[in-house]
Amino acid sequence: MNGVIMLGLAIIIFITGYFTYGKWLARTWGINPQARTPAYKYEDGQDYTPASKFMVFSHQFSSVAGAGPVTGPIIAAMFGWLPAFLWIVMGGLFFGGVQDFVSLYASVKNDGKSMGVLIEQYIGKTGRKLFLLFCWLFTLLVIAAFADIVANTFNGFAKDGSRALPGAAAASISMLYIVGALIFGIFVKKIKPTEQLRFVVAVLLMAGMICLGIAFPLYFSRDIWIFVALGYSFVASVLPMWLLMQPRDYLSTFLLIGMILSAVVGISIANPAINMPAFVGFEVNGQSLFPILFITIACGAVSGFHSLVSSGTSSKTVANERDMLFIGYGSMLVECVLGIAALIIVCAAATNGQMPEGTPFQIFSGAVAGFLSMFGLPKLYAVCIITMCVSALAFTTLDTVVRVGRLSLQELCKSDNAASMNIIQKLCANKYVATFLTIAVGYLLCRIGYMNIWPLFGSANQLLSALVLICMAVFLRMTNRKGWMLYIPMGIMFVVTFTALGQAVYHIINKLVDGNFVFMSDGLQLILALALMILAVSVVRHCGRELLSGTLKNSQTAAEK
Repeated sequence: MNGVIMLGLAIIIFITGYFTYGKWLARTWGINPQARTPAYKYEDGQDYTPASKFMVFSHQFSSVAGAGPVTGPIIAAMFGWLPAFLWIVMGGLFFGGVQDFVSLYASVKNDGKSMGVLIEQYIGKTGRKLFLLFCWLFTLLVIAAFADIVANTFNGFAKDGSRALPGAAAASISMLYIVGALIFGIFVKKIKPTEQLRFVVAVLLMAGMICLGIAFPLYFSRDIWIFVALGYSFVASVLPMWLLMQPRDYLSTFLLIGMILSAVVGISIANPAINMPAFVGFEVNGQSLFPILFITIACGAVSGFHSLVSSGTSSKTVANERDMLFIGYGSMLVECVLGIAALIIVCAAATNGQMPEGTPFQIFSGAVAGFLSMFGLPKLYAVCIITMCVSALAFTTLDTVVRVGRLSLQELCKSDNAASMNIIQKLCANKYVATFLTIAVGYLLCRIGYMNIWPLFGSANQLLSALVLICMAVFLRMTNRKGWMLYIPMGIMFVVTFTALGQAVYHIINKLVDGNFVFMSDGLQLILALALMILAVSVVRHCGRELLSGTLKNSQTAAEK
């Protein structure tokens, strides 16, 4: 097996799946190109803002393509390339793509409502409250993990105290991107350029920011960048979508697509040999294939966080229902291509079946920078650019998840009767207070460190996908649409995630017994793990009751007929 064959096979499968299974889903559930979407119905210049298909795709893809599609496959390659390859391909087509599409579809069909409000409509208020609390706790984990990833990537100093240009340049470019996004957002809003002019201006802005960022790097420590990243996320969460997040995601998409194309073209030209065996074993370094493989590779196969983006922000900007397949299902498959490219890169960099040293980001950035240097770009500049691209994966996810967390907390605290709300509810329903609380708790978790948060984040992320799938199955049944294609994915994800969370709780309790328990890391993780499991069981009980009762009613009706 070599890199070109693996990559080519994956791309052919994804394209075929999009035009067969994806199109079949759209026909089965029903798309109405003439329908007036929520973006037009409730246009408010804040969250509901109609945008072009590619603009919404840019936001969706930039937000969901976090660190996962690079980190997950590179870590999971320890089991061999075949298990990771099969999970990315099968997961993307039948798990992740379906979840992203159906959550976007359900939200657009229901006035752009978020997943929590959809659950209230089809399951009840208790189910909504439980799900929103689960979502808010989950976003805290994402904020903690991704803020730490961004800060470590932007850190301008190596371990020995010397200056590190790639990280400092990536940080400088990212700060310029924020300013550039504001300018670009105002330009698009006021001038209303054609798609072609928008593209040209975006490319020129992007080139200028990259050059300036490399020329004037920002050398600050990790701790400073944590505060900068979270401060930016606060601002991005409360500003109108059109002013910062949409244009920033649009600009970032060119970087991310460029990075993916660089990896694809580089693999195609270099045709690297795969130096990892197809299968290493069911247990490697004390880690078992089940459930670790399915937890490690989340983004790039299936990720519950994607559904929060689909129903929380993207659905409010879709201009035409026919765009939903491209935005929801299509963005997931592009992310899968990135996951396959990362898998090929780490397997090509292996030596005699041994994984290369370094973090997943370092392995990926170094390899893709090497591909770019084949075209004459100096290696140092190539590393700076790819480091920026990789950091953009995490940075664009961070601002979106803060916004989603803020919306979840607001919805959790709001009441149908505003007069009955107490002072705490009123404060938490305020978007500024809700954003601050979300970021503040996320910051406390961030102090634990990315490596301590990631395993719990992965389990919670996949558990969220299972909850979303069962909730969407209820939505499809109650709206007389076919939903059987969700049953197998949600069943598998429930088994996987409860197994992983059970193992995590068992491991933490063992540390408590052995006297190695640290409350700020182990204690918070234990509380969160138990809370997520309890909330998940409660949501499943409410959703399962609705799904089962509806199935029995349908069976009885069919029998009577």
